[in-house]
Amino acid sequence: MTPATAAALHPTQRRILTVLVAAQILSGAGLAAGITVGALLAEDMLDTTGLSGLPSTLFTAGSAVAAALIGRTSQRRGRRTGLAAGYAAGALGALGVVVAATIDNVTLLFTALVIYGAGTATNLQARYSGADLATPGHRARALSTVLVATTLGAVVGPNLVTPLGTLARSWNIPPLAGPFLLAAIAYGAAAVVLWTLLRPDPLLTARTLAEPDTPRPGHSPATPSSSGDNRRLVLLGAAVMVVAQLVMVAIMTMTPIHMQHHGHSVGAAGAVIAVHIASMYLPSPLSGFLVDRYGRIPIAGASGLTLMAAGLVAAFAPPQSVALLAIALGLLGLGWSLGLVSGTAIITDNTSLATRAKTQGLVDVTIAVAGAGGGLASGMIVATGSYTLLSLVGGIIAVALLPVLVIATRAGNRVRPHDQPAPTPADR
Repeated sequence: MTPATAAALHPTQRRILTVLVAAQILSGAGLAAGITVGALLAEDMLDTTGLSGLPSTLFTAGSAVAAALIGRTSQRRGRRTGLAAGYAAGALGALGVVVAATIDNVTLLFTALVIYGAGTATNLQARYSGADLATPGHRARALSTVLVATTLGAVVGPNLVTPLGTLARSWNIPPLAGPFLLAAIAYGAAAVVLWTLLRPDPLLTARTLAEPDTPRPGHSPATPSSSGDNRRLVLLGAAVMVVAQLVMVAIMTMTPIHMQHHGHSVGAAGAVIAVHIASMYLPSPLSGFLVDRYGRIPIAGASGLTLMAAGLVAAFAPPQSVALLAIALGLLGLGWSLGLVSGTAIITDNTSLATRAKTQGLVDVTIAVAGAGGGLASGMIVATGSYTLLSLVGGIIAVALLPVLVIATRAGNRVRPHDQPAPTPADR
């Protein structure tokens, strides 16, 4: 029996996935807060549209720092410690946003948004944990199981904007800060679930199965081997996810602003964002199946085409049409899902257990930086140009990924789930 087969049959894999799913359901609500009202809160406090993309930039920048720290912590101490600490930091940041809005302190708001970004980083890092004990032929489906769990909280969260705003007002808190109260509770609960229940640790267990002489938790190998790493394919996987994140964040961030400027209510914007987030996470099982069944690169290409379609629909949708904007944001979420699952599978396939978590953390840093750049640029493009221009630029960037994938394929880098050891009965 190979280490991969043993890992697939490990008796705790099902329990680990159950715990990760529970934590993701909780954290999804926290993730949705900043997406839905972050830009609106900044516009209200700063009294300018040009900087309304700044909150997205700040919490994605914070997620970049957190991704690196979570990756390094997970490599040394295991996923349980890294993920629980990340969600705890996200909860602290959400509370800071509420306090900043209440006392109208912009400096505190910016600082809290950076810390709040740790929750976003953790929500994404959790997907890797689902694949730690999976065979190559099931990796995409395993990580997509963790991703789809985010759907419930992430869809419910935006639709609570109005009632949470009413509750916040009754406590003398600005209504737009209401969703961040939910985020603090949701992230805090996710941290508790992971810290208490994610045992045994999936990464440490997989490492033990593959390398019996792996040092005890808390100790790094004296000379960690990276012989299993394929740097070129790691970079390719990172590029797929970076493009998906950049385009998604840029268009998503400015959609609520675009809608508000054309007379739509915050509730309507929240509904469109709910559709978007559902489309990001709900199709994850389908994305995982497609990636495992048809290969990593073909589905990465489908991601680029879907994101391009989203940009075109958003660009030419009449501003008064909530339905067409919802369709555009739905396509945007689906394209992101295909890109994230295929890119993650490429990364996991081509990193060794000795360096996997650290490498994954660094890859997520680049993803977060791309998101931060997209968020910041989106406000400037809309302020100096238009939402239509922003959407068209996003579509062009997405389709530019296709030639890179074609070159990789022609070079013989066909990233398939069975490029790894031959499939076992557990893969079928």
